[in-house]
Amino acid sequence: MTMNKWALVTGGAKRIGEAIVLALHGKGFNILLHYKGSESEAMALAGKLNLSRVNSCQTVQADLATEQGPLSLIQHINDHQLPLGALINNASLFVPDSSIENWQSSQQLLNLNLLAPYLLATKLSENLASNDGCVINLVDIHGDRPLKRHGLYSISKAGLNMATRSLAQELAPKVRVNGISPGAILWPSQSEQAAISSVTQAIPLARAGSPEDIADTVCFILESPYLNGQVIAIDGGRSATGYTGADG
Repeated sequence: MTMNKWALVTGGAKRIGEAIVLALHGKGFNILLHYKGSESEAMALAGKLNLSRVNSCQTVQADLATEQGPLSLIQHINDHQLPLGALINNASLFVPDSSIENWQSSQQLLNLNLLAPYLLATKLSENLASNDGCVINLVDIHGDRPLKRHGLYSISKAGLNMATRSLAQELAPKVRVNGISPGAILWPSQSEQAAISSVTQAIPLARAGSPEDIADTVCFILESPYLNGQVIAIDGGRSATGYTGADG
């Protein structure tokens, strides 16, 4: 991978996003690190990367659940003339249906999880095409089988699953588009140990994965020039052998 190319990683300040940022930076990419509210984490990570390689990371704040959010990212890239070799649509909102109180909150979830990744891919396609670029969407195994009490979230990820395949057709042949569907990687909270245990017992590998497992797959996709239109499940074999989709 070339050090002249940039990778935009949305939601890149912590958790899976941070692991992806570190892996791509290690492969020679410069990083455009997007964050919404995790400013301190984003600045700390950017400082670490720029200490390692001068001017190799920029940060940009945006709320991708709003109409202006994706446009501000695109504007930043255009203003700084960044040659984009990778777009990693990682930012996501994971909430139960009980916390979605009205039309506005429903729209925010769909905007962030589905519409923003689609719009970023289409609006940045010319830049990506000029730099042999690739789009990678972070989907979810519950985009295939719904997670109980998380219906709208599951719907949004099912939509992103289809968007990945649609974009792989629309943006070809110059831009590849693929997806990764994480299984049990990180829980929002470690408080429900019984539920966590029941999920891991149903996984053929009998354990959860790590953010680095997702980051390694991102690198694999970027280094596989004939891979297009695929959504790879990184779930320890859970989706291959069947799961109920209930509660976890």
